[in-house]
Amino acid sequence: MSQKMVHMKILKNCGGHLANNCLKKANINEIVEIENHNDKEEESDSEKETEESETSESDEINIINAQINNIDIIYKVLDVNSNLPQVGTSDANLTNVQDAKLYKTKPARGMGYTAGKSSISVIMVDNQEAKVSLDTGAYFTFVGRRYLKTIVPDWQEELTPIQGVKFISASESMKPLGIIDLKLIFPHPSQCVRIKVESVVMENCTSNHFILGNDYLSIYGMDISNQKDRYFTIGDNRRQRFGFLNDKEQITVIKNE
Repeated sequence: MSQKMVHMKILKNCGGHLANNCLKKANINEIVEIENHNDKEEESDSEKETEESETSESDEINIINAQINNIDIIYKVLDVNSNLPQVGTSDANLTNVQDAKLYKTKPARGMGYTAGKSSISVIMVDNQEAKVSLDTGAYFTFVGRRYLKTIVPDWQEELTPIQGVKFISASESMKPLGIIDLKLIFPHPSQCVRIKVESVVMENCTSNHFILGNDYLSIYGMDISNQKDRYFTIGDNRRQRFGFLNDKEQITVIKNE
């Protein structure tokens, strides 16, 4: 901003002071131009106020943006939770309830346990026939030492040590011996499917089959159907269905759609 120049009356013969400060009448000896510092200070103050105003507005904008972002985050969380009714609070208002559809006839009262089904299927491991349970209740994949020895006699040579990890079953602590890499082949008339897993070998597991837990069930996208026909699929190929062992430990043959 330009600085204004003003004319000031100076009295040299009367002490050299300004005319408006003179206490007695005197002749004006000189008129000079002096910068108007007051105007400069006013302009400086104006600029300062403008900068402060802009800074204040900027701070307000930042605060508003932060609040909007926070609202977005809260909204997204609420939106996700709205699709998960089982995550509701204990005092949820359960007014809209309907009975689930029955796909099969219910057993007589007191005999519900007889409707239980196996989730065990047949696989091939090292050219040996074996059994595996698709256990959606298991957090990870594991196998008992005794059963593994019947399928892979030299399993100890392929064992990777494991330390500092504690495994707990539903009723007792499990004793891990290490980890073994396995290739599980699921037989199918059209095309067999192989998956590669790391299985924890347990000393005190008495199951006579491999336990395929949710780690690899989710990694390979394996889904179990419990509707009219019980079967499972692996990956995106929904038309290729694999069966479970029935009550007589026979493979349930399921034709492709």
